[in-house]
Parts: sequence; C-alpha cells; structure tokens
Amino acid sequence: MLMIEDFLNYLRYERNRSDLTVRNYERSLRDFESYFKNRENHLSWESVDSDLIRDWMESMMDKGDMASTVNNCLSAVRSFFRFALSRGLVSSDPAHHVKGPKRMKPLPQFVREGEMDRLIDQPEMWSNSYDDLRARTIIILFYETGIRLAELVGLNDQDIDFVNRQLKVTGKRNKQRIVPFGEELEQTLKEYMQQRDEQPVKQETALFLNNKGCRITRAQVGLIVKAGLSRVTTMKKRSPHVLRHSFATAMLNNGAGLESVRKLLGHESVATTEIYTHTTFEQLKRVYKDAHPRA
Repeated sequence: MLMIEDFLNYLRYERNRSDLTVRNYERSLRDFESYFKNRENHLSWESVDSDLIRDWMESMMDKGDMASTVNNCLSAVRSFFRFALSRGLVSSDPAHHVKGPKRMKPLPQFVREGEMDRLIDQPEMWSNSYDDLRARTIIILFYETGIRLAELVGLNDQDIDFVNRQLKVTGKRNKQRIVPFGEELEQTLKEYMQQRDEQPVKQETALFLNNKGCRITRAQVGLIVKAGLSRVTTMKKRSPHVLRHSFATAMLNNGAGLESVRKLLGHESVATTEIYTHTTFEQLKRVYKDAHPRA
C-alpha cells in the first residue's frame, strides 16, 4: 500500500532509521493491515478505530506474544498514524490514546530452602580453610538477614551488636535500619572474626576483608556467592541478590507478615515487597501440583 511505502521512505530518508528498524516497522504494519482486512475486507487505514487496534493487540497476546513485542508493534502503528495525520492522509489518529499492555516484571529467583539448608548445614560442602569460613559467613549473613550487597560490603565491626543480636545497616540514601539475627549467625560471625584477626594481613574496621587485608569489594563478594551457590544449584543467576530474594521468600513461606518483611528489607513501599507474594504463590502452585493426586 502506498501509505505504508511513503511512511517507510520517510523513516529511511528523513529520519535516517536503520534498515532493521524499517523492516520491523514494516512487519508490524503489514501484520496489522492483514488483521483488519481479514476482519472486514472494506476496512482501510482511514477507517481503522481504536477498538480495532486493541483487538489486534489482544489477538497477539492470545497467541502468546510477550508484552514487549505487542508494545513494539503498537509503537510502529502509532508512528505510522502520526505520520499519516501530519501528511493529511488520515483525518484522525486512532492509536493516540491506545495504551499498551504492562510489561510483567520477572519474578525474583530464589534458592529453595532445602538447597540452602544443605549448603549451610552439611560439613562436606566446606573445607576448614579461612577462605571457606569467610564465604560461608557471607552466605549465611545474606540468607539470614536479607541485606543488600552494598550493605554487606559497608558493614564495620562496630555495626554488630552481639548483646542484642542485631546489625546496624546503612542502606540506600544513607538510611539506617536495625536488622535482627539469630544464634547461628552470631556463632558464625564470632568464629569468622576470630580467624580473620589471626590472619597476617593489615586490619581495617571493615567486617569483611579480602586477602590483602582491605575491605572486600562488591565484585569479590559476587564471585564468592556464585561459587558457593554453585555447590547446590544449577540456576543461571547465582548472585547476592538471589540470596536476598531467598530470604524474603523463606520468611513469607514460613508465616512472616508482608509489612515485617518490608521493614527488614528496607523497602520504602510495601508495593515493592509484594512481588514476593507472587513468588510464594508460584511455589504454592508447584507444591499443589506435585502433591495433589488429581492435580
């Protein structure tokens, strides 16, 4: 159709869009045109309305297209109608007020409780070396408190209150919060700190030091966690943030309230924490499917 060809030439020669962009736009426009022609043969670009565009988008979603794909197609149609209206080729822009589907945030990945228990509790998972003690302490600290990577790296010895079993954590925008911990983490931290102080390296106020005696870096912690989680899981993502997700999921699965988990994680809004309820529901569905005889 000439209107489409004019638009594609406009993209190529006036907007200097890449060949790939032009092909993607053309594919989307041809697909929409085919859709409305199959619906009613007399329909044209001049007679398309907003409802028809929404129906087309719904049909793509029904076929399994992701929200990002549908939004890209809608973007092409929007650009086309803006061009056509500016050239007087159509009398109105039916795509102007059409909203695309919301992009679904991927559910946070987490390590199952049984896998974390195996990693932490089974002696054969760890050697008696100082490096392994430090690694195990870092993993337990992440899993039992849910703190962020930057928060762990920034911990100093004086941030640990062994009497009350709590950490003073400095989070985003330097906001501080108090995070409790249990007896297991208390004993692990004390053992680690004792061995750390016996190492023949320069000491700093940092809780976790690298092998040069300096505050451990984010990258070093990331490698430590990845190596540790690799002992019990093959999941693609094995980062400190996965342990934060694992903490939140374990808390909710074992009866903690959403507001309590929000405070422990340091989230500004409970809406941020609510994504973990989706995670626990997905786990609940898997448990149901595995356990129910007629599922």
